[in-house]
Amino acid sequence: MPYELNAVIGRFDQLRSLTAGIREAAVAPLRQRMGLVPVTGRLLEELPGSAPAFEQTLSHWSRGGPIAHVEADFHGGDGHQSAAVWRGGAQVWGPARTRDFTGPRDDWPINAALALLDVVPRSTEEADHRDLFLEVGLGREQDTDGWQSAGRTARWAATYDEWHAERQAEQERTARAAAELERSRRLPDVPVALDGKAIMDLLGLPPGPLIGAATRHLQDLHLERGPMSPEEAAVGLRTWAAEQGAGSRG
Repeated sequence: MPYELNAVIGRFDQLRSLTAGIREAAVAPLRQRMGLVPVTGRLLEELPGSAPAFEQTLSHWSRGGPIAHVEADFHGGDGHQSAAVWRGGAQVWGPARTRDFTGPRDDWPINAALALLDVVPRSTEEADHRDLFLEVGLGREQDTDGWQSAGRTARWAATYDEWHAERQAEQERTARAAAELERSRRLPDVPVALDGKAIMDLLGLPPGPLIGAATRHLQDLHLERGPMSPEEAAVGLRTWAAEQGAGSRG
């Protein structure tokens, strides 16, 4: 699938404040309190001039905190990415550009720029496998239109904390709905060796209809074979997940 990115990344609250008077600017929330402003033709039209004016804008925006201008373009597995970092009104790093992604991920331009924005890895994986690009959620959308839509959807939130609180609440509502669906699909009075949380952990799946289906499958196994231990249930559930194409972390 093609992937295209042309955006300014910085602290969400900082970018929201700086772009308040720019109609085309839409700040999409990322993880670690970061935000992303897609760079579109219409955005550039709202700035006086063209490329030099954009650099002046980056200089101005960076006085409130570090920001990065990042670009990526991939088609069929081949492509490039580039990044530059601005801080205190000046460009302090880059632009760095590469088509070679065989080296450590920390050295890839966008990852290196994110590190300079104080994004930190949350995993304990080796440095060669850590990817700040994925850490902040840059793989969530595939093109400018997707990021623009994500930014417009978040415009109701005055701050990152407000957006994050509503996002957590929505996730809790989704989890409750999934739990209700699971309960409604369970056979009455037929026990299961694994509860919903254990099933999600085993299969690496979020709350949803598949968890209810997995619970029903364990109940069917109970009726066929009799009581099972959690270990036996896990084996049966992995076999079922593979047949369903649900995937398992093993």
